[in-house]
Amino acid sequence: MKTLVTSILSLAVAAVLGSAAFAEEATPAKGAAPAHHEEGATPHYPLKEPKEEEWSFAGPFGHYDKAQLQRGLKVYTEVCSACHSMNLVPFRMLDELGYSEAQVKAFAANYEVQDGPNAAGEMFTRKAVPSDHFPAPFANVEAAAASNNGAAPPDFSLIAKAREVERGFPRFVVDIFTQYQENGPDYIHALLTGYEEPPAGFQVPQGGHYNPYFHAAAVLAMPKPLSDGQVTYDDGAPQTVDQYSKDVSSFLMWAAEPHLEERKRMGFMVMIFLAIFTVLIYLTKRSVYASKEH
Repeated sequence: MKTLVTSILSLAVAAVLGSAAFAEEATPAKGAAPAHHEEGATPHYPLKEPKEEEWSFAGPFGHYDKAQLQRGLKVYTEVCSACHSMNLVPFRMLDELGYSEAQVKAFAANYEVQDGPNAAGEMFTRKAVPSDHFPAPFANVEAAAASNNGAAPPDFSLIAKAREVERGFPRFVVDIFTQYQENGPDYIHALLTGYEEPPAGFQVPQGGHYNPYFHAAAVLAMPKPLSDGQVTYDDGAPQTVDQYSKDVSSFLMWAAEPHLEERKRMGFMVMIFLAIFTVLIYLTKRSVYASKEH
């Protein structure tokens, strides 16, 4: 047992030291061009790595901030929903954000969904009810692509879990011990706040927008979606791009993993059980072998 614990601690220390050395080696000297801008270098995307932000749901005791989730829902409905669907999220789940049943019904009624067929065999539209899912802004993928420079906007239901930037060795080993699982929200926040002017000599294709945090290329079809003062908050929170990005990132994390708090509570209870069980096993072993000659 002592050997196992020592080995694990040694691995953790080695990973931490390796991560620090890797970061120091990867950081360009002052005034030097990043590796992806060096002549003849092969680009590695994203060109800039997302910064680790502070999230209320991080760590073993993390929890969702309902006020932030409500703000994120507001940003999504007023900005993101014009292009991005959430096909896997039903309106009824919004009660977990602190809304009453009447508020959820009123919110759902703002949308229209297709239903049917009716008695005449025809499809029809009606107001949405809590059991319905967020409707897509386009009839199909082809229509979505045609309206967005040929690139269909992805569905947002699981985007916070699907758009994780790989951190590589040895940092992923360190993440095991720090329980870092916020790659997705960090990436979304970095992308939304990362639009900038391209470096000298970089040609941006027509209809493209330079963003070094994009995970697939240096240019993406989506223009900068947020600007300061674009969404009005009623709780006095800052109405800035940075705040909008954090709020909608948190909301998308909740949409992708709505049972995160329950999972963490269950995990904590399991760890307590295992700790008590280990002590009981040890005491049982000592009791059984106390009278035995060694």
